[in-house]
Formats: sequence, C-alpha cells, structure tokens
Amino acid sequence: MLDESTTVNVRYLVDDVAAAVDFYTTHFGFAVHLQVPPFADVVRGNLRLLLSGPDSSAGQPMTDGERPGPGGWNRIHLHTDDIEADVERLRADGVTFRNELVKGPGGSQILAVDPSGNFVELFQPASPA
Repeated sequence: MLDESTTVNVRYLVDDVAAAVDFYTTHFGFAVHLQVPPFADVVRGNLRLLLSGPDSSAGQPMTDGERPGPGGWNRIHLHTDDIEADVERLRADGVTFRNELVKGPGGSQILAVDPSGNFVELFQPASPA
C-alpha cells in the first residue's frame, strides 16, 4: 500500500500504456503497482506515476471536444549521482533525448523522451564548493 502522506502523484498521458510501463520500469527503476489495459500505476520511491492511455478516464474528451494528449514541457525530475554514466547507459539502451547535457551553476540536466513524447529530466546537482 502506498503511504498517501508522503507520495507524490504525477499523471502522464501516453499513447501506449504497455510501452510506457516497459520504458519506466526498464530504464528508470519504477515498479508496477497496478496495470490494467487503459491505465498503469508505477512507483519509484515516493513518486507515483499514473500512466493514462487514450481510453482511460483521463484521456476522455473535455466538454469542448478537445482530447488530452501526451507531450508538453512538464516533466518528472529524477536526481542522479552520475548523470554522464546514466546518459551513456540510457543511450546504449536506445533511449532518445530532447537535448544534449546542459551544465549550469545549479547542476547538470538532460531530457529523456518516453515513447509518447513526455519528458523525464535527469538532474545531477552541482557539487558544493
């Protein structure tokens, strides 16, 4: 059972639930909490990622007829201790990235792209001076 007092819930709309589950469990260490054909619930630590396919309740048209869809610039943000090694591993596994590694005063980041076009930001904080 998930501890609702410490769990952060994020919903991603996806084109293919099975492909999304495979992506997040294989490449980012999520575990399946629940999976039914139009929806899956995967967990990593205190992050609960709700993967909603086009036939899920979250994928139903709005009152004006517009259908929700995947993509956009919102993303989950995962910390890493060795971003360069993680990027190398993910590229070897066939994961694509939206950009190259960006280094700034707060740390380094890069955006991986899931099978539906949603982003996963890998972030390594800068070392304290």
